Amino acid sequence: MVQYDRYVLNKLLDTYESSLLSTGGNKRNIHIEFRFTKKSLLAYFDESSSEYERIHFFMEELEEKRLIRICWKGKKEGHIIAKVQLNAERLEEAYAYVRRMPKNDMAKQHLRLLEAYIRKPLPPVCRSFVKYLQERLFEHKSVKEFIQLEDPASTRQLLDTIRAIEENQTQLYIREFSILHFQDSKAFEKMEGRIAHVLRKFKEGCEGAAYDEILAEYGIYHTPNYVYLKGNVPLIMRGERIDLSVFRQGLGISGEDMEGIRFCSTANVKQVITIENLTTYFRWQEEDSLLVYLGGYHNGVRRALLKEIYSSYPEAAYYHFGDIDAGGFEIYRDLRERTGIPFRMYHMDLATLQAHAAYAKHLTENDRKRLLGMREREDLRGIIDYMLEQDTKLEQECIGLRPNVP
Repeated sequence: MVQYDRYVLNKLLDTYESSLLSTGGNKRNIHIEFRFTKKSLLAYFDESSSEYERIHFFMEELEEKRLIRICWKGKKEGHIIAKVQLNAERLEEAYAYVRRMPKNDMAKQHLRLLEAYIRKPLPPVCRSFVKYLQERLFEHKSVKEFIQLEDPASTRQLLDTIRAIEENQTQLYIREFSILHFQDSKAFEKMEGRIAHVLRKFKEGCEGAAYDEILAEYGIYHTPNYVYLKGNVPLIMRGERIDLSVFRQGLGISGEDMEGIRFCSTANVKQVITIENLTTYFRWQEEDSLLVYLGGYHNGVRRALLKEIYSSYPEAAYYHFGDIDAGGFEIYRDLRERTGIPFRMYHMDLATLQAHAAYAKHLTENDRKRLLGMREREDLRGIIDYMLEQDTKLEQECIGLRPNVP
């Protein structure tokens, strides 16, 4: 059964906390009110029930306690309530009545919590996140995008988890990480949405990255971490020579095994091509080439492998082949910047996009935002301007296909 006194008083306090009155920013004499309409309180207008009398009883009780003032329709007392107004002089009593902590007090509680964290040595993402929350709270701005002020324990857990992710030094599966830090194999997965949102916003270069790819950067995986290699290239693994050309679709190597791989430097490797999507990797063939399936963004293990390849074949040409979209461009940029290898884009140009226009997709608003943020790069400006003007992008799997013509 609805407790209409608590319901209405909480609505009034919500309105108060979202107003400038709560921060002292409004000096005008304004009223915080709750209007009785079918949309805001349908039960009050239901003539077939007795809720009308119950609501009157609760509102008159609140008025008697001087927490609200009832405004009667047509000034006919006891007839129909038009609205109720919060008594701003008895806010403390109103909060006590609904057993609720004022938003300003919750913000202060969080600021104390955040201050304790910022005094500690924190890794980059966690520190940036804490500073962001501090700034928002100092300015009386909302932080509900990331945390709930009424739940400081949840905020503490989120900060501890972000910190633990950044400080992880061992390759772990997600449920192993969860057991180590929560003593519960599924607790970490329940936080995935919140953690992903923080990492995408505060970890540099990860705005459009998949959650699994970001975690892999820290050595945390849902499933074993594999890289696929294909080409007429011999490699040495634990002293054994393995000829990749024997495997028609290449060889998948787990992250645990990659550290010991060496490449035969005498092989005729003219180009090394990293490929974003698995379907394209399996289908694509290139002479005198080493093809590497990265599976989206690279991580530390994959970067080490690419650097090993580069040290073995420094004279080869290095290319990245991915989607013609914001994500593909970000992966390309990240590869160049974080490996130091002079990658160039492969089949990610205007001619390729135009040749496969039949398979193109429209841009989302997020696509547009991300592409606009990359326009300062001279090597991307031309194709980005075309994509924005033509409202188009292309998945890598479409490249090389030809439309069926009846």
